[in-house]
Amino acid sequence: MLTETATPPPDVSLAPSYRLPGALLVAALPLLLVNLWLSAGIAAFGFFLCYQAATLRLFFTATDLDIYRGDRLIRRFPYSMWLNWRIYWSPLPVLFYFRETESIHFLPILFDSRGLRAALEQFCPAR
Repeated sequence: MLTETATPPPDVSLAPSYRLPGALLVAALPLLLVNLWLSAGIAAFGFFLCYQAATLRLFFTATDLDIYRGDRLIRRFPYSMWLNWRIYWSPLPVLFYFRETESIHFLPILFDSRGLRAALEQFCPAR
């Protein structure tokens, strides 16, 4: 009798998205008329998020969510430690939240939001 073995899904890497940083940069422009420092702060945060989107990569593997900067692994989050996850503001997703047994994490959506949701549902179904 043949037994089927489950093959692990292939690793998934998410493409960067510059929607959130771009929206912040655009929002900073009219704020120049209201308050220079507020506008500069929002623009600086937008540029920071642009840099993060350009340099960080999320890889979903069969067992973990890995975060890389270039070729260097920065952090590994094993799914076995996850309690739940959520993407906030469905019409315009801007924040990804997940909770591990030891800590809580909030990440700005700097990646394709549809790909993020699909990878989360594939590798770490909501509990």
